[in-house]
Amino acid sequence: MLNRKLQDALNKQINEEYYSSYIYLAMAAYLEDVNLDGCAHWMRMQAAEEYQHAMKIFDYLIDRGGRVELREVKAPPKDWPSPLAAFKASLEHEKYMTVNINKLADLCIEEKDHATNNLLQWYVSEQVEEEAQVEDIVKKLEMMGGDGPGLFLMDRELKSRPAPAPLTGADAGA
Repeated sequence: MLNRKLQDALNKQINEEYYSSYIYLAMAAYLEDVNLDGCAHWMRMQAAEEYQHAMKIFDYLIDRGGRVELREVKAPPKDWPSPLAAFKASLEHEKYMTVNINKLADLCIEEKDHATNNLLQWYVSEQVEEEAQVEDIVKKLEMMGGDGPGLFLMDRELKSRPAPAPLTGADAGA
């Protein structure tokens, strides 16, 4: 069974993951509004992935005999000055999430909870991938000046992002 300190921290992280899903949906709505349906699709897929991340912790808490305590999810921004600004905001958000995951992993070490630390190592690796993906998009958008024909090519490329694979077995926290 989890101690109360870790249970509270994991519940807080569930909320952060739901907010991540929510902010990516807001970015998708903004990008749809400016007729970049490929970019919007990429953000929708990211939102779905973030929802899975929340559910992985949700299921883990239950498996460890903990209590899931859902909290209010704050409203995300709804507008960005440009598509590039939205992707830069995405990168900053991923960096923020990396800090949260690292603090949670530190807490697991401090509390000597090896099982939860093992779970969080998956998130540590996932954050490296998340930051790298968004940083790649930001760099490409910056190279092309953030708009014009290059943006339309990027939009087409981002439309091909597949839906996240369902988390199963050990990946799902079950």
